[in-house]
Amino acid sequence: MIDLSVIILTHNESKHIARCIKSLLPVTDKIFIVDSFSTDDTASIAQSLGATVIQNPWVSYSFQFNYGIQNNPFRTKWLMRMDADEYITAELAAELDSSLHRTPEEVSGLYVKRRVMFMDKWIHRGGYYPIWLLRIWRNGLGICEELWMDEHIKLSSGSTAQLQHDIVDHNLNNLTWWTQKHNNYAIREVIDLLNIKYNFESKDTVIPSFWGSQEQRTRFLKIKYASLPLFTRPLIYFVYRYIFKFGFLDGMKGLIWHFLQGFWYRFLVDAKIYEVYHRAGKNKEDIITHFRTEYGKDLKNPNRSVPV
Repeated sequence: MIDLSVIILTHNESKHIARCIKSLLPVTDKIFIVDSFSTDDTASIAQSLGATVIQNPWVSYSFQFNYGIQNNPFRTKWLMRMDADEYITAELAAELDSSLHRTPEEVSGLYVKRRVMFMDKWIHRGGYYPIWLLRIWRNGLGICEELWMDEHIKLSSGSTAQLQHDIVDHNLNNLTWWTQKHNNYAIREVIDLLNIKYNFESKDTVIPSFWGSQEQRTRFLKIKYASLPLFTRPLIYFVYRYIFKFGFLDGMKGLIWHFLQGFWYRFLVDAKIYEVYHRAGKNKEDIITHFRTEYGKDLKNPNRSVPV
């Protein structure tokens, strides 16, 4: 076993958690689950496979994950971030086993490639592979950004390197679940995009840079995206992904994925922004009040909910 512990956040993940943990066991048995009071048997499944499970009320992803970092019972040299519906390939497990202990001291973070599966199909095109994510870092040198959406691990020092093999994102729930989940994501995306324009709160985040790391480039492009006109930008993005990045080569399942994730979801976000402007206007303080009264969200603090 290598000197690595893995933090996983869960809520009703009985379909996925055993697969996730079993993929990690060839690498480490130090698996720490922060569960937000699942009503299924997620916790018992995880415990039966040797994971340590604690319960903590959900506030936001960043709050929950940083809680996991702070309360991780394993004092390992390295930490890893996994989602319950992900698993690591056998090739990545072998790579970690053979190379993690040989990582130079100046390297404090490691990127892995994420492979997205949709309806059991690998979404290989449309700019969706490879997506490089910083998922492994030296204990004490990384925290999760306090953002409403697209939170990344931010390192306090050191350089980064890339591993060669993949984490697989393969959710087994149906399309109704997927659309409901993205409807819930949409309001967080609305806040994130409006925050770029109105700067509701100042947080320590990755520095936007087109020529930087994956998360720096993602943040840079999101800022540019936020400056485009409502309802036009989802179409531009979909055409770019589906035509210019060859998403059409992913077949029928790829068409469903790229349309729903690349157009429908982002059109829904713009519709919700339009609704905010319709109901609250474009004054910053009025928008803050709207989200507090309508959604119980404090735009100045992603980790705090307020009574509706």
